[in-house]
Amino acid sequence: MLTTEFVQLALLFGSGSIFFLFVLLGIVLKVTTTPFPTIVRHRKEEYYVDPNAINNQPFPSLDDEPTVRLSVIVPAFDEEKRLPLMLDECLDYLEKRAGKEKNFTYEVIIVSDGSRDRTPSVAFEYVKLYGANKVRLLKLEENRGKGGAVRLGMLSSRGQFLLFADADGATKFADYAKLERSMEQMTGFEWKRDALTIGSRAHLEQEATAKRTIFRTILMHGFHLLVWTFAVKKVRDTQCGFKLVSRSAARKLFQVMHVERWAFDVELLFIAQSYNIPIEEVAVNWTEIEGSKLTPFWSWLEMGRDLMLIWFRYAIGAWQLRKEHVN
Repeated sequence: MLTTEFVQLALLFGSGSIFFLFVLLGIVLKVTTTPFPTIVRHRKEEYYVDPNAINNQPFPSLDDEPTVRLSVIVPAFDEEKRLPLMLDECLDYLEKRAGKEKNFTYEVIIVSDGSRDRTPSVAFEYVKLYGANKVRLLKLEENRGKGGAVRLGMLSSRGQFLLFADADGATKFADYAKLERSMEQMTGFEWKRDALTIGSRAHLEQEATAKRTIFRTILMHGFHLLVWTFAVKKVRDTQCGFKLVSRSAARKLFQVMHVERWAFDVELLFIAQSYNIPIEEVAVNWTEIEGSKLTPFWSWLEMGRDLMLIWFRYAIGAWQLRKEHVN
């Protein structure tokens, strides 16, 4: 009897302690964070180099009217080896489309995320080859994380529609046509309509699971459960680095995002879901490329922590959505 009472008291005390810690954490987060992010850019990050111009040229703003059909944002951190293959495939596709369709204009913005290798030099070779009207280099002074690099690339773009694609080329760029068809169905190619089309590897999950160790499979399903519980319920694959967004939706999404590391995709989809922005998943071809900077255990642990904090911070009002965009 004494043992039972002791256990009950311990559980009660433990539950109370956990509740108190959550309340304290909520107070600290609400006091120390701002509801809307302050986007700070180094002075140098506001300009790009045009080989044919005397002075550096200022990047446009996402708030400006679009002047090209498609912007492709490529975040790249220490990608000197994998970047050329991705850019060759990407630009070959875009050039062929531009040659066949007069209305198809594009730009590629390579965002070097504080790279320590020759990534900026490799990227600038493509600027010189294709011209700064088609390829631009946004060189970040320090590493911000993939989410931070994507966001700054989006905020510097000119496209009616904006795609971010991983620098490793794991998704075949020709699959952009699939995302484009989905976007056309949702918006009629009206960039002022909100829509988000995302590449998905969910159809490959069974095959991928067969190749994974039991430990990695457990981690994967655990992460998916956390995503479903705390953030996004209607999207099967939140992490595929191949997402297309209309300019109108991009203005609403990327100007309020906080997360700059691996879990930024989850926050992006969480905000889109909260704004009732139409989201559609499209199956894409995907191949695992060697050289990934994501380590299964620690990266997924970090993402799991971040997505719970995403939910918690929005729940307590430490982070907020723009009321005018919430339907």
